[in-house]
Amino acid sequence: MGTTGVVVLAISIFILFTFLYYQLTRGYAKKEYGLKIWKHWPSQLYYWQGAILYSVGFTAITMFLLKWINVLTF
Repeated sequence: MGTTGVVVLAISIFILFTFLYYQLTRGYAKKEYGLKIWKHWPSQLYYWQGAILYSVGFTAITMFLLKWINVLTF
């Protein structure tokens, strides 16, 4: 798999983990913050910062696991 394929795979995995995080935690976050506070941008900014950080971490772990089991070479 070439470099372009690895980058496309990593971006796809990142988007997948971000979507899963959003689907699993959006209801809890809105309930925890309350709808009035949730509509302000700082609350959503903190939520999306967490979503991006978790997604980057899970993407890195997934990519290295794929490399470890010799599915990817980079």
